[in-house]
Amino acid sequence: MERWSLAALHLLALGIGVAGIWSRRTALRGTLDAAGITRVLAADNLWAIAAILWLATGLLRAFGGYEKGATYYLGNALFIAKMAAFILIWILEVWPMVTFIRWRVAIGRHETPDTCHAATFATISLAQTVLVVAMVIAATGM
Repeated sequence: MERWSLAALHLLALGIGVAGIWSRRTALRGTLDAAGITRVLAADNLWAIAAILWLATGLLRAFGGYEKGATYYLGNALFIAKMAAFILIWILEVWPMVTFIRWRVAIGRHETPDTCHAATFATISLAQTVLVVAMVIAATGM
């Protein structure tokens, strides 16, 4: 049952993540008034939930004895490619993540967040979407 549950959560994270990152991209390209910023941050929350699910279930599946085992995964070139895409997604996420934390702090202080990099973050979100698709392709080959 645990193996199936972990696999199901891992796959459900895909839907949550793609919806979150694509919605974030769309919101970042829209009007960034109070409602628009709220949409960006709500979508960013979905993206974060997916990342936590992927990381937790992925680590358990690969190294927790629920699947084929660490030796299989670490010796599989497609798994390495999948992890490279995942790491690249995380690297690309650092700047938007820090910025969106700052937005949340500014909103908490009743200040207007600096949205001058929104277009860049929309482009980063698009790149991350492509990388998620690459991860899915790599995973199907494993």
